[in-house]
Amino acid sequence: MSDTIARKLKIHGRVQGVWYRESMRCEAERCGIRGWVRNCLDGTVEAYIEGEPGAVEQIQAWCRRGPPSASVTEIHSEETGPDESIGFKVLPSE
Repeated sequence: MSDTIARKLKIHGRVQGVWYRESMRCEAERCGIRGWVRNCLDGTVEAYIEGEPGAVEQIQAWCRRGPPSASVTEIHSEETGPDESIGFKVLPSE
């Protein structure tokens, strides 16, 4: 998997209570992304995404919009090493 990249995302705005996590799971599966997403106590959503560079860019672009009810104001993205995740999961809130 030498073409695999990974990023950690912190998504700000109205992103909780709007079906963001489940919508992201569906979009990630559609794009072939592995990783996870969860709500944080501070009202943000945190995600770990891993996959081919084009797919990672595609899901990150989706994260800037989110589902129809969301209002994303900011995303912090940090490159990280791939951990060879399997599938994409919605984790319990942190």
